[in-house]
Amino acid sequence: MKYSTVQLLKIVGGLFVLVNILVACNSEQNDLGLGILPDEDLINVRNISVSDKIASYTFNENGITSNKGATNLLGTLNDPVFGKTTANYAAQFRLTSYPDFGTNPVVDSVRLYLYYRNVYGDTITTQHIKVYEMETYLDPDAEYTQDIDLKSMASDIPLAEFDFTPKVELDSATQDTNYQLLTIPLDIALGEKLINADSLDMINNDVFLQYFKGLLLESSDVSGKGSLITLLTVQNPPFPGGGVQVYYNNDENKNLEEGEEPDTLAQPYWITKFSARVSEFKHDYTDAPFLGGLDQEEEESDLIYVQPTGGLKSRITVSGLESWKDSVNMGINKAEIIFHVDTTASDIHNYPPPSQLMFTFVAPDGEEYRPIDYFFNPTFYGGVLDTSDYTYTFNITQHVQRIIDVTDPDDDDFVGNEGFFLTTGRRADIANRVILKGAKQGGVDMRITYSKFLD
Repeated sequence: MKYSTVQLLKIVGGLFVLVNILVACNSEQNDLGLGILPDEDLINVRNISVSDKIASYTFNENGITSNKGATNLLGTLNDPVFGKTTANYAAQFRLTSYPDFGTNPVVDSVRLYLYYRNVYGDTITTQHIKVYEMETYLDPDAEYTQDIDLKSMASDIPLAEFDFTPKVELDSATQDTNYQLLTIPLDIALGEKLINADSLDMINNDVFLQYFKGLLLESSDVSGKGSLITLLTVQNPPFPGGGVQVYYNNDENKNLEEGEEPDTLAQPYWITKFSARVSEFKHDYTDAPFLGGLDQEEEESDLIYVQPTGGLKSRITVSGLESWKDSVNMGINKAEIIFHVDTTASDIHNYPPPSQLMFTFVAPDGEEYRPIDYFFNPTFYGGVLDTSDYTYTFNITQHVQRIIDVTDPDDDDFVGNEGFFLTTGRRADIANRVILKGAKQGGVDMRITYSKFLD
């Protein structure tokens, strides 16, 4: 079978991509592939840098979904660069069985139990938390964003005001972080509401969650640097998860044999995977160094600021990629973009960077999407922090090839070159932020290896 020059180019380009995946090698100018070409054809393999065509800008990130994460954040953090972040949290508590409180139950106490493992910030600032009963139903199937006003959905009367200082303890054997338990005493009125519920209010969770809609934990301002803690609230046996326990006694428990001491009874209400768990984030950038250049593309940023919790993202533009559409007989073997952490400005020892970033492209419709390379192979696509040189590298080979190949805006595969956004990989349930060197400082590299036939 005889192949045309363009067909041979596609075959060779595909082979180069496969080789890059398997052996992760970077090709310098060489004669790789000459052995499979007809004698009358030649192929040049070249590396170029387009780093001088990259620009970066800092933008607010709005509208992130804040109720689909595996964990939730709580607390107030006064970051020396990123300003103040406040994380509030609301959750539903579900029945796991039909409660039987016996005859004449009397509440002894009510406790809210929550677990956490990670602390982002300091462990010397005392956090002040207020707990309120929710008055508006939270729909577990709905999507809530980080700017939700949870306080407007809750009672004005607090069930508790609680102070705690976060701590981190390592298991002496595994050196893994131990779970820390928050125990918050709640107003006895909540326990009386729960044990006095009508039987019809507890026939199933759909009905019960209209009767007891959940709790809001609201973080107050702190005087020190503060921190955000990561709550692990979902019940996942044997891990008990977060919950409310109502401790009580009843007539049956009191009528014991002479000399027997009554044991306090307990009824749990658990946060499960079916519970709505919603985070609210507030940011105050009043004194932040990037405030003057925020949300504009008139002046390029010297540094790149990336912050989760609906905080900051960076808009990245790479001019000139679309001009390669006019090139013929060309195949992109590898295209990667590399971001360098400014380890000093980011203060990586006190504020560790996120373990992964996400690089998305802006489609002609204005929406953000992950490049095709991510779906081809997430590991090959990259974005994981390399702690040997504190860089994040993304492989966008197929995306750049698509920019060149697909020129018709009506084609479903058309992606254009409207720019990119750099965000954290997880946006709503981690606190790690990072400062990267901007393109003006030479802190962003884009390297393209391509092959071109010379007829």
